Amino acid sequence: MTSIWPARLPGLALSLVLAFLAAFVGRAAPIVGAPIFAILFGIVLRNAIGLPTWSSPGVTFTSKKVLQGAIVLLGFGIDLPGLWSVGRASAGVMIVTLAVGLIGGLMLGRLLRVDSRSGLLIAVGTSICGASAIAAIAPIVAAEAGEIAYAISTIFLYNVIAVFLFPFFGHAMHMSDTSFGIWAGTAVNDTSSVVAAGYSFSQNAGIIATIVKLARTVMIIPVSLGVAAAVAWRAPERGALRQERRGIAHAIPWFIFAFVIAAAVDSAALLPHAVTSSLAEFGSFLIVVALAAVGLSVDVRAFGSAGIRPIALGAAIWGLVAITSLIIQHVV
Repeated sequence: MTSIWPARLPGLALSLVLAFLAAFVGRAAPIVGAPIFAILFGIVLRNAIGLPTWSSPGVTFTSKKVLQGAIVLLGFGIDLPGLWSVGRASAGVMIVTLAVGLIGGLMLGRLLRVDSRSGLLIAVGTSICGASAIAAIAPIVAAEAGEIAYAISTIFLYNVIAVFLFPFFGHAMHMSDTSFGIWAGTAVNDTSSVVAAGYSFSQNAGIIATIVKLARTVMIIPVSLGVAAAVAWRAPERGALRQERRGIAHAIPWFIFAFVIAAAVDSAALLPHAVTSSLAEFGSFLIVVALAAVGLSVDVRAFGSAGIRPIALGAAIWGLVAITSLIIQHVV
């Protein structure tokens, strides 16, 4: 059997080079930080000279699988009581922002006259976890390829913007690590963007944002079940429940269980502290590597194909969720 690793190595190596450069520049400008520099360098390189075909397999692998592995390693720096504490503190904010994003998104979609399937995909992607949620819902509602592409492009546009704006506003509002972590974890869409925004603010904020984001991602399950039930009730001949199982299984972030296991290992002191702290530190560096690959995946020209209405809807839902998260944190 031919190994796929030789095809992945060039893209992985390119991401590593950008990560080392971002780490170096990040030390000189800590207020920006290595994660943002990594994404920025990747975007500039991709759109200035293009992404060589030989690097594509490795870039895709690094932006997805290496990112997941990095998050698992971060678990070695978190104890279970801390994990439970963050989850409990953010539960109310997460549930309210999810409800506001979904309901408000569907209403705004009708107001902006975005077709119902595209509106639902954008609302779900913004409220839960970006492309993963879209991937789960798309087969349930029999979305067409163009609708999926529009939704993902719209969501990804605001993911990129959030990486740069959230840390700026967080510092401007003098937010604590906990408050910013919950805000980023509930109001930024994609996992990579949550991680980048969180760790750009601070190490603790990054950890909190990651935990909140992973908990939020699990909401794919009840939302997918609800959408499947609604579709089956309206048109039972579509076999939505069968499609729903496939969509959920594809989108569930199974690495979340490895993350919890890593936290349990650290909490039970099954490994020496020097080992777990080194693993967590290595995970932080791999985050930068993965984010460089995320930047290399951004084709700025693709945003223009989404059209103005889906982009306007994405902006409206994103702003609604972000403001709701801030308000709920001050009310609760």
